[in-house]
Amino acid sequence: MLEKVDILLDEVAKFTATDLNQVEEFRIRLLGKKGEITALMSDFRNVPNEQKKEFGQKLNTLKTAALEKVNEIKDSLESSSTSNKEKQDLTRPAEYTPLGARHPLSVVRKEILDIFTRIGFSISEGPEIEDDFHNFTALNFPPEHPARDMQDTFFIDDEIALRTHTSSVQVRVMENSTPPIRTVSPGRVFRNEAISARAHCIFHQVEGLYIDKGVSFADLKQTLLYFAKEMFGENTEIRLRPSYFPFTEPSAEVDVSCQICNGKGCNVCKHTGFLEIMGCGMVDPNVLENCGIDSTVYSGFAFGMGIERITMLKYQINDLRHFFENDLRFLNQFKSAY
Repeated sequence: MLEKVDILLDEVAKFTATDLNQVEEFRIRLLGKKGEITALMSDFRNVPNEQKKEFGQKLNTLKTAALEKVNEIKDSLESSSTSNKEKQDLTRPAEYTPLGARHPLSVVRKEILDIFTRIGFSISEGPEIEDDFHNFTALNFPPEHPARDMQDTFFIDDEIALRTHTSSVQVRVMENSTPPIRTVSPGRVFRNEAISARAHCIFHQVEGLYIDKGVSFADLKQTLLYFAKEMFGENTEIRLRPSYFPFTEPSAEVDVSCQICNGKGCNVCKHTGFLEIMGCGMVDPNVLENCGIDSTVYSGFAFGMGIERITMLKYQINDLRHFFENDLRFLNQFKSAY
């Protein structure tokens, strides 16, 4: 046994190789699961007791020497290979490396956030799984409101659901901040809707909130006009139509002049010259009070838009499902987008 170990130690000391395949063969023969060193370890029980100490020490020395030799020659060969590559013709054109493309929703999300951060809005995010208070109750949804029905919301249990809007993030910001508050909340939301060219059960929103003393509807309109012109161009116009949301009063739907027909009227805008892009309104006093903000001192406005809708308008995409199918023919068209 001891002689076998000595023979292998001598073999390890003299071993050389000219390529990595030889090194790997040597490693497997000695150190593999069925290698010679493994076999010697298995035969350790057959060694006479008076030789076990010496045999064990030599066997450990052999294993260490074999590992060091393998690593040493392997590093030397790899270093030599790298050195040879460096001697190649450096004037040759570089190999083409295909570049990925940012998803159009990511491109537009960044553009929206950049616009609002330029005028002092911070960015806030929150959990996608929300409790009833933050998703509904704090936002002035009465118990019988249709949005609480299973047809609209993915409920996990009676008190927990996948958030249906990023307004829940605004509630958390109001709970943990002191006015003035100026924030936008981007994120993914979920609604139990049939998937079609114009609707999906998963989509993305950016919602904004501004609370301070003396905030008026005129401030809201000017903010949204600035956003529309920055997003769609200086000649863009907006209009506000009265609407209803539980968490704002008064409330409005915001339309932007159609980018396809430049407001002249076409099939896309149903010949009105305008397309809806978001909802907005003054924050309902009940919402402020629910979040611990004195509604007699502070007022504010809120707005919310779907990133998919803005992206469809900006790039004239006619089917919402394109955003979720990961078709490279579609995504590669956005390689030039920042």
